[in-house]
Amino acid sequence: MDIQNELEKLRREINYHNKLYHVYDAPVISDYDYDMLMQRLKALEAEHPELITPDSPTQRIGGPALSKFEPVTHQVPLESLTDVFSLDELYAFGERMDSLLTAPHSYSVEPKIDGLSMSLEYENGVFVRGATRGDGLIGENVTENLRTVRSLPLRIENAPERLIVRGEVYMSKAVFRELNAQRELSGETLLANPRNAAAGSMRQLNPKIAASRKLDIICFNLQYSSDGGYTSHAQTLDAMKAMGFPVVPYRHYDKIGDCVERIEWLGEHRDELPYDMDGAVIKIDSLPQREALGSTAKAPRWAVAFKYPPEKKESRVLDVVVQVGRTGVLTPKVIVEPVRLAGTTVSAATLHNQDNIDRLDLRIGDTVLLQKAGEIIPEVLSVNRAKRPDWAAPFVMPSVCPECGSPVVRDEDGAALRCTSPECPAQRLRNIAHFASREAMDIDGLGISVCERLINSGLVRSAADLYYLTESEIAELDHFQKTSSKKLVDAIETSKGAGLSRLVCAFGIRQVGQKAAKVLASRFSDLDSLMAAGETELTAIPDIGGVTAGFIREWFSLPQSRHLIERLRAAGVDFTSHEERKDDRFAGQTFVLTGTLSHFTRDEAAAIIESFGGKSSGSVSKKTSYVLAGENAGSKLTKAEALGIRILTEAEFEEMIR
Repeated sequence: MDIQNELEKLRREINYHNKLYHVYDAPVISDYDYDMLMQRLKALEAEHPELITPDSPTQRIGGPALSKFEPVTHQVPLESLTDVFSLDELYAFGERMDSLLTAPHSYSVEPKIDGLSMSLEYENGVFVRGATRGDGLIGENVTENLRTVRSLPLRIENAPERLIVRGEVYMSKAVFRELNAQRELSGETLLANPRNAAAGSMRQLNPKIAASRKLDIICFNLQYSSDGGYTSHAQTLDAMKAMGFPVVPYRHYDKIGDCVERIEWLGEHRDELPYDMDGAVIKIDSLPQREALGSTAKAPRWAVAFKYPPEKKESRVLDVVVQVGRTGVLTPKVIVEPVRLAGTTVSAATLHNQDNIDRLDLRIGDTVLLQKAGEIIPEVLSVNRAKRPDWAAPFVMPSVCPECGSPVVRDEDGAALRCTSPECPAQRLRNIAHFASREAMDIDGLGISVCERLINSGLVRSAADLYYLTESEIAELDHFQKTSSKKLVDAIETSKGAGLSRLVCAFGIRQVGQKAAKVLASRFSDLDSLMAAGETELTAIPDIGGVTAGFIREWFSLPQSRHLIERLRAAGVDFTSHEERKDDRFAGQTFVLTGTLSHFTRDEAAAIIESFGGKSSGSVSKKTSYVLAGENAGSKLTKAEALGIRILTEAEFEEMIR
């Protein structure tokens, strides 16, 4: 491959990863791999400066602002830093500073927090605007989301008339673990690392979501102050701390060689810090000297970021065990001889699935190379086949659940194996919490924490046990009294009459959510009729395809499902359908609802449409029959107009259902 082609290929690849990282917060390679791509591009451009293009990733910062937020032009550009990956490169930076600065100079060393960089603007001590870095010149206005960050001061005393501070929004490791535990319980995709979680939270249009993520901020640079008067970076950090900003911990050193000890200490202790960090920042301390040194097109000349390489170590495989998660997914985990890795002792690592085991050709007894993905989760990188013992045999995932012995199935859209039992002990908490949730049996007061207490006490082992609880049993639990116990028992009793639609949704059958459950309840008069239906009868129902029909038949065929149903029947749970089918005037027609309706909620309008044989959808397509538009209708209305789909006012809709 010639140099021109390699440069173009590298730029395309880096731009692709830049977009995933900066715009969509969904990187598919590690920071280290990205850094290596960038280093290769920089090296080639240094050898062939005539081939540098204005749009090269080396000539710009970050990614463009998202269109869904108001653009903000930064008064002071938010520059990125030049990365160094070895002590030799760090000493070379020090030598450049010595040659460019004739006067004595000193350095500040700080941890490089892995989060989302922000510009914070204050007027007369009041926080007025916050924006993401974006491309360094134009960012995204995320003021309302930043207001939800509790560590950010919204008002500061004795402040200059105008102040701009630069900080890093991050999610602490503890909050990240808590958030992922909640997502696992809800069956949602786990977040890759705290940086992605923080960036995704900051880009939520609803500030309530950002507030629920418990984000933090740490400030590391004074971008602008109308008062001026500062001569050193250390002075600005101390001043910001005095104003009430959480400020990055820093150390001051006279020589570049003295910085090394602090850099190494941060690297050794980064696992103990509350936030993720991917390096250390070394800066010239004097502000006049910084101004004299200036910046390149991309980064300041007066600072570098020392990037820590991911630590990798070998260990021997002692065993492979299979765990069942709260969503029923079987996950293989390798047990290894304990080894110290990135600040902690590692004795196990995830293997993800059978496909990954096959790719690695991993066997018990093998010697494997380990690394912490995102500096958090240990993973196996490769197998050292030269050290493989003769007796090592391939590992194969089980065909039945190791927790309950039920059959397992492979997801049709991935490599995951999943337990099929509704009463599997590993899935117990999630299944019972879902059964009681608002979209299912809607048992008021029975949230996840109460479910967990009922399970831990031994009172509840399956959803059916809820209907056999007594007030006296519940009253013995912590935080429960006679009144609250009665309320919960009454709510459980009330849920018995929820009807077939909610009950089918509560079962948690794969691909059968609220809408599919309503469709089934509209077709079948009771649960026994649904249980007796074959796949041919099920697939004849609109919106029930062959795959979904297979999941329904499979679920009802399980002995555990039959046992659950019979106990619910004995408890007096209503198995009949409450879905009222008035007529078929909307049969074969699809409605999309958008905007705010004055006489109905969207759920009420959808229920009316379904009662007349129609279907409600969340997205506009060529198959959409009508779009019912209320006030403040958005992009769905625009798309419907472009496709020539009939737009209904609320008055027209009311006329149609009279």
